[in-house]
Amino acid sequence: MQYRHLGTTGVKVSEISLGSWLTYGGYVEDQNAINTIHKAYELGINFFDTANVYRRGEAEKVVGKALKDFPRESYVLATKVFWPMGDGVNDRGLSRKHVIEQCNASLKRLGLDYVDLYYAHRYDPETPLEETLRAFDDLINQGKVLYVGVSEWTPAQIAEAIHIADKKLLDRIVVNQPVYNMLNRYIEKEIIPLSEAHGIGQVVFSPLAQGVLTGKYKKGAPAPAGSRGADPEASQMIARYMKDEFFERIDQLEGVAKELGLTLAQLAIAWILRQKNVSSALIGASRPEQVEENVKAVGVTLTQDVLERIEEILA
Repeated sequence: MQYRHLGTTGVKVSEISLGSWLTYGGYVEDQNAINTIHKAYELGINFFDTANVYRRGEAEKVVGKALKDFPRESYVLATKVFWPMGDGVNDRGLSRKHVIEQCNASLKRLGLDYVDLYYAHRYDPETPLEETLRAFDDLINQGKVLYVGVSEWTPAQIAEAIHIADKKLLDRIVVNQPVYNMLNRYIEKEIIPLSEAHGIGQVVFSPLAQGVLTGKYKKGAPAPAGSRGADPEASQMIARYMKDEFFERIDQLEGVAKELGLTLAQLAIAWILRQKNVSSALIGASRPEQVEENVKAVGVTLTQDVLERIEEILA
């Protein structure tokens, strides 16, 4: 395993991290989830990601249970706040009330005194941004959170957060968590340049486009049994990638991967890690062997001619 700084902070995280979206706390049997987390740790992954909304807190419970077997200082853990956690009018968003209450609830479910990274899971247009940033700053001062980040914010929203934090002397966001893969590259135009200028790292999710960049889904064929594509809930997330134009590109990319002695998944992750602004690629895994395959992308250097070939295919 190789490690990178989380943005420009002093903390180092594994180039590949393990998430629990659409997997732990229900979709995957708990013991299998724990085994997968343990295998990831064994392989050098020290960065784990969850969120309060994943199965309404159940994913946090599974992740917390699995990580209890390891020294607290040996891993970096992230969770999030924003999405509804109840039916009440204040059970959602980024108000001070919801942020503080949900941080405490997450810590209880995880069985921890603090989380390393706390994300604003989305932007909340109904709450003044300064209110949210002050709540985050207070959590840091209380020792319940070490760093804060955002997920899927626009360049303008990130820039505003930086401006307010600097003006009010509040802790800055240090990481952004966007979707990024060979089939969705929107962050390259504005997000990455802005982040590089302000010391913000990317922890990208869906590096394999919800499994489409593993090659297991084929044009005109039904999703394999047991895959996310065969699950009614998860398949809605994958639908955006199930396009003929993408399958044509994937066929060509598989040829490139084969020439390099890599799987398509390993090529896709290695391509992401070419970006210096990426602190970690966040994978999802329902079985230990999936983690074993994906970590083989670490240390793979794609030559300039290979990158140019990939660019031609993706263009």
